[in-house]
Amino acid sequence: MSEDPRAIRIGVSSCLLGCKVRFDGGHKKDDFLVGTFGRWVEWVPVCPEVEVRMGTPRESVRLVREGDGVRMVAPKSGKDWTDAMGSYAVERVEELVGKRLCGYVLKKDSPSCGMERVKVYGAGMPTKSGTGVFAQALLARLPNLPVEEEGRLCDPQLRDNFVERVFAYHRLRQFFDGRWVLSGLVAFHTANKLQLMAHAPKAYEALGRLVAGAKATPRDEVTVRYEDAFMQGLKVVATVRRNTNVLQHILGYFKNLLDTDARAELLALIEDYHRGLVPLIVPITLVRHYVRLHGVSYLAGQTYLEPHPKELMLRNHV
Repeated sequence: MSEDPRAIRIGVSSCLLGCKVRFDGGHKKDDFLVGTFGRWVEWVPVCPEVEVRMGTPRESVRLVREGDGVRMVAPKSGKDWTDAMGSYAVERVEELVGKRLCGYVLKKDSPSCGMERVKVYGAGMPTKSGTGVFAQALLARLPNLPVEEEGRLCDPQLRDNFVERVFAYHRLRQFFDGRWVLSGLVAFHTANKLQLMAHAPKAYEALGRLVAGAKATPRDEVTVRYEDAFMQGLKVVATVRRNTNVLQHILGYFKNLLDTDARAELLALIEDYHRGLVPLIVPITLVRHYVRLHGVSYLAGQTYLEPHPKELMLRNHV
């Protein structure tokens, strides 16, 4: 049976789903991933340490600096897993490329899965300067893939940014997987204008130049360059200032549609958001109401107004 190309498939460290695969035989089940986000995605669980046949339970391993390099070593027995894990990681990541992942959630602090600030031991005090061996292979092979650690997802802004990137990457993949035409690329770029403006205005401008010159550029080159700039732009976390600028830009589309009181109410909510008195969802909700009421088709097509399912309630906290 072939896999559903429409699925939003997310790689994840198995322990975060509640699988008892940790060195001590336990798990690190994450309620947000399993109970909330899991309703919208298809998980692809991976435990590098189990899959490389370390066993469960098992002796713990850690990153150890040796000369100019870093090794993965079991400190009690001295067994060195670096080469085995490195070879496995390259092969496993290549398998995951075929899964068409739209994101990945890694286990923080893990010598195999940690994305950043993993302890590296050596002479003196350990430093939080390492990246897990598997995570390193994943990040190198799939630089545009939305990747986060479960610990960082406790931050509302980082959680919103990660989920937003997951759904954006899925839309981008769906578009480029088809036989796209230039008019379709223009429409895609237009629909994502305000979303990009909230993250990285310079990326939006650079993508605009790419789209403008797409007719004279090989299709494969356009695809690669657009994906690179699009995903790297969205990786920049949207700020209150940039969101405020986008909301004020949106207000201009209602210039001749709202009466004085309605316009003042929306402007006041934008200012309240800017001052930190209300979350982003408050002015966004009123904007969506006016978009529907007045049939503003340009804004109705903007992903900025609903970049991910509203049931996730992520913008209630940013």
